[in-house]
Order: sequence, then C-alpha cells, then structure tokens
Amino acid sequence: MKKNQENWLNKLWELGNTWGIIVLSASLLGLFFFFLTINNVFTQTYEIEKFSIASETIRSPITIENKQETERRIRESVQAVEDRYAISQEITEERINYIHEIFDAISTLEEEYSVERKDEDIAVPITEQEKVNRLKQILSEDITSSVSDQTLIQLLQVPKKDREKGRTFFLKAVEETLNDGVRTENLQTSLAQVKDNIKYSELSEDLKSPLSKLTEFAIVENSFFDVELTSEARKEAASNVNPVMIQAGEIIVREGQVITNDIYAKLELVGVLDQQANLFPIIGLVLLILLLCLVIAHEMRVLLLKGKLDQRKMMAIVFVSIIVASMMKVISLYTTTDNYLFYVTPISMGVLLVKLLIHERFSFIFASVMSILASVIFNGEIPGQLNIEAGIYCFISQIAAIILLKNTKDRSYFLKAGFGITIVNLTVITLFIFLSFEKYTYMDLLFQGAFGVVSAFLASVLTIGLLPFFETGLGILTDGKLLQLSNPNQPLLKKILTEAPGTYHHSIMVANLSETACEAIGANGLLARVGSYYHDIGKTVRPHYFIENQLSIQNPHDFIEPEESAKIIISHPYDGAEILMKEKMPNEIIDIAKQHHGTTLLKYFYFKAKETDQFVEEKDYRYPGPKPQTKEAAIICICDSVEAAVRSLKEPTEEKIEEIVSLIIKDRMTDGQMNECPLTLKELETIQETICNTLKGIFHSRIQYPTKEAK
Repeated sequence: MKKNQENWLNKLWELGNTWGIIVLSASLLGLFFFFLTINNVFTQTYEIEKFSIASETIRSPITIENKQETERRIRESVQAVEDRYAISQEITEERINYIHEIFDAISTLEEEYSVERKDEDIAVPITEQEKVNRLKQILSEDITSSVSDQTLIQLLQVPKKDREKGRTFFLKAVEETLNDGVRTENLQTSLAQVKDNIKYSELSEDLKSPLSKLTEFAIVENSFFDVELTSEARKEAASNVNPVMIQAGEIIVREGQVITNDIYAKLELVGVLDQQANLFPIIGLVLLILLLCLVIAHEMRVLLLKGKLDQRKMMAIVFVSIIVASMMKVISLYTTTDNYLFYVTPISMGVLLVKLLIHERFSFIFASVMSILASVIFNGEIPGQLNIEAGIYCFISQIAAIILLKNTKDRSYFLKAGFGITIVNLTVITLFIFLSFEKYTYMDLLFQGAFGVVSAFLASVLTIGLLPFFETGLGILTDGKLLQLSNPNQPLLKKILTEAPGTYHHSIMVANLSETACEAIGANGLLARVGSYYHDIGKTVRPHYFIENQLSIQNPHDFIEPEESAKIIISHPYDGAEILMKEKMPNEIIDIAKQHHGTTLLKYFYFKAKETDQFVEEKDYRYPGPKPQTKEAAIICICDSVEAAVRSLKEPTEEKIEEIVSLIIKDRMTDGQMNECPLTLKELETIQETICNTLKGIFHSRIQYPTKEAK
C-alpha cells in the first residue's frame, strides 16, 4: 500500500513538473515572438517642432484619411460648380409666337387692301401710318407697346417674298438664342449676336434694319437661377471627390525639408508625434501572441495526456519554433514590395521536423501559428498591416509538406515530399499573380517561381540536416533513428550475436512477435522491434548462465545456490540498461530493457530455494521493476515469456500454443504487471490472438523425411 502511494506521489510530481515545463515553454515562445515582431507593429515617434529642418526621412506608419485635405478639396469642387439656370420654354414660345403674329398680321393686312382695291373702281391711296394703325388693331398689346411704328412701316415696305425669307431667317436665329438661354448678364451679348447674324446675312438691306430693331423685342431674359439644380450639382461635385488618403509607407517629409504647417499636421495625423499612440498596437500584439501561445499550450496538454509528450519534445518544439521564426525575420529584412523574397522562406522545414519529432496533429497547429506570424513579420514593418499573401503562401506550403510526407521511415521520401512542395509553391505563386491586377513580365514570373523552388529545396535539405541534431542532442527517437539502430552492423547487436548467439536468436523471435502485436493495436511496431533487439543485451555480461546460450556445456546453476542464481538472472535487465546508457542509446530503448520483466517472480529458483528453506522470501526472487510503462514495453514483456515458453515445448501444437499464450497473459495480469501501462482488455485480446497466429506460422507442421534406417 505504501509503495503504491509513493508511486502515485511520484507520478503527480512528474505531472506537475511537466505542466510547469509546458507553461514555461509557451511563455518563452511568447516572449521570443513578442520581441521578434514588436518592430512590425511599433510606430517610431519623433520630437519635431514647426518650421524646423527634418533630420531624417519620415514615412507614414499607417494608412489613414487626411480629412482636412479632403474637406478642402470638397470646398474647392463645390465652389467650382457654376450656378444652374432653368430656361423658361413658355417665354421662348411666347416670343416665337409674337414674331409669327407680326409677320402673319402684315400678310393679312396686305391681302385685305389688295381685295379692297379690286372691288373699288377708283383706288383711294392709303398712307403708311394708316396701315400701321390698322396693323396695331389686330396685333397684341405687348407687340404694339414694344415695337415702334417705324419698324412696322419698314416691314410693310419690304416685298412679301423678301419678308418671308427674312421671317424664316429671323425665327431661326431668335429660337436658337432663346433655347441657349438668355440671362440678365448675357442679354446684351445675345442681342448683339442676333444683330450680327442679321447684319452679315444675305438679306436685303431694307429688311436688315427692321429685323435688327425687332431683335430687341424678340430677345428677352428667359433663363433664371434654379436653386434645386444648383444644389444637386454641388452635392454631386462633393460626392465625386475621393478621400485624400495617406498610404502606409508614404513619405511625409524628406531629410533636410522644412516642417511646414501642412507637413506638421500630417505627422500629427499619422501618430508619429504622439507617444501614447504606440501603446495600442503593442497591446494588440500581446493579445495575438497570447492566443497563439494558448493554442500551443493546449496542444501540448493534449499530447501529454496521450503520453506522447515529454520534456525533450517540448524543448524540440521551442527550438524548431525559434529557428523557423528567426529565418522568417532575417528574410523579412531583405523583402520589399517589389522582390517578394518571402517566397524563398523554407517554412515547410518546421512542420516536417515537428511531424517527425513530435506528432502529426501538432504539426498542423504549428503550421497555423507560423502562418499567422508570417503575416505579421512580412508586413514591411508597417503597423496595422498584415501580409495576407505571405500568410496564405506559408500555410498552404506547410500543409502540403505534412500531407506529402507519408513515409517517415525512408529518408528518400523527404526529397519526394520536397518535389511535391515545389509544385504546390509554384501553384500558389501563379495563383497570386493571376489574381493580381498588376502587370507582370515573364521575368517576374520566373524569379518568383524560382523562389518557390528554392524554398522547397531548402526545406527538404535543412530537415535532413537538422534532424540528427535533434535526435542526438535532445535524445528524441524517430523512425529514422530506429532504422539505424535496427541495422545488424550496430556494435551492440554484433556483441549479442558473437557473445550470446542464443540470446540473439531469441531477441529476433521476440522482435517479430512484438512488432506484429504492436501494429495490430496501433502501437509503435518499429520501436517494439528495435527494443526487442536490445532488451536482453545485459545477458552478454554472463551469457553462459542463460539456458539459450548453453551449448554442449553443463548448466552452471547446478553448482551454485538458487539465491545466487536468482541474483545473476535478475541483474540482466539492469546490466543491459547500464550498457545501453554507456552507449548513449535512446531512453525508450533503455526503459524497455529495464521494464521487460517488470516485477515478475523468478519461479524456477524461488520454488527450488523453497525446497530447502520454507521461510525463503518471495521478494528476493522478484525483479525490482519498474513495471512496463508503455504499450510497447508491456507487449515485449509478454512476448519475451511467450517465446521462451513455446520454444521449450517439444511438440508445439496449435492447442498448446494457444494455451500457453493465454496462461502467460493471465499470469501477467493477475500478478499486476499490466497495471501501469495503458493497455486495455480489448487490446490484450487482440495481442493474444495476434501472437498465437504468428507462432502458429512459425511452428507449422512439416513433412518428416524418411531416414536410411527407417527404410
């Protein structure tokens, strides 16, 4: 009971330490991200006085509307709008009708006098004045009051044919002038224009004079100021004025230029004179980084609860994040709006390393975080602006890298993934070019495409180059490292083969069983295989004390006490762990070597000792542990015993194999050896079935060939 309490306390202590490291890791990343991106949102301020000389060129840190300038332009535009006038069609028609009336009346009067002369035998002469008086009787009062008798007399004296020609010409001139609008200020101009037309026309001189005088009656003011039209025109002019914008990066004042009132107002508007304006972008940056760190911490927690995270992997997350973010920052220093150098960033390297070292799920989170940081880092150090193009490019490139790297056990797949990333990068770059309204030359397309190719190439090469540093420096076990350790030319495997050949064969058999069982339940089969290769390395210290290595010799245990034999046998897991530690093998392999016997009882020597001493203590014949902590260690623990037991059978039939496997698994469970590993009963069932099927394949029936004696 006391021992269980101590184990729980140790676990709680380890868990507390791990949580502390998660918080510390996220905090360190947050601080690093903050200091890396602060100049991307920080606005430099200046102490400048009016009418002084600018000591340096100052650019606008933000895009903002210059409302004062916009209002000034609106005023100028409104003031430039001329008054709108409405032409009165009633007045125009009235004047045209008056002219028609004059000429029609004259024609009518002439016809009347012509008839009277024919009816009378003796013609009575009629004076011009009498004709005018008669004419006035049939004309409107407005005409008679405005047109002089002399004008009418002159019109009467003109022959009818010439008069009709003058009538047509005069009506056209008057109508055109009135339709153009006659205002008070241009009345005289309009009159002069019509008179000039008459003067230089081909009309007879007798007709030009009365028509010129009639012009003063016909041309009158018919265009008047319209308040509504003028107001609408001014509103339209104001609405057509675009807001005057100060663009981010725009030069406000150049070095050596005088700070005028206008320039000072612009500097004040964009906030480079206000110390308080810097506080808000920094608060925004802190909130953004806080959210990113919370996401990272949450994903670390998920991996921790699944048993897939430890201190080494946390350190790897921190180091990879720092490397990737630093690369982006360095490249951003040389990136401009013209060269698009951010395309060359080997951003995919980070997610490839995270997928290999940590977990695939975390690599997606890492890709999202780095893409958001890229949009900040590549904003050209213009506060308030995010480079969405860089963010999208980095995100898609990283997601492609995660999906394309399928086989993490073969290093050649890095190059294949790099080729796929190249295609994706080129596609995204082409997409941005086609979406843009800017005109691009073939050279632009070539250069930007080359950046995408270099990015993918560098990502693959850097991943292959940096991976061994993480594997060795932090002791993180990857599939690539496991494949290296599984090479038969490894010194320790050669040591087992030469010094303990029986143990080597036993280890190969356990490896086959363990890998198959692990893959059946979704555990790491490659780790189980490599762990099985090295789990009995401790037997090389005293190889002849283990039965599989006793060829043509007597068993040395027959000559020593059971207690001494037990000590020798029990020491081999810890001798092996010591050897592995000296060779700086991964901790996972060392743990398997320690845990593959758990705290099981060495039954043979225990019962042998009990034959001579009834008071022998069981604890002296038990392995000190620890019990298996992982699925892989637990499966190796089972397979180690199963392989040895089945090998000892003289006739290993299917029924015997199933029986012995079932007994060993039940014995491990009742002995509490599976209590500290995450295996479920359902998984144990699957493991039992898989081991049985594998052993049946190994120990299948064979044809017995007859010998000479039998013949």
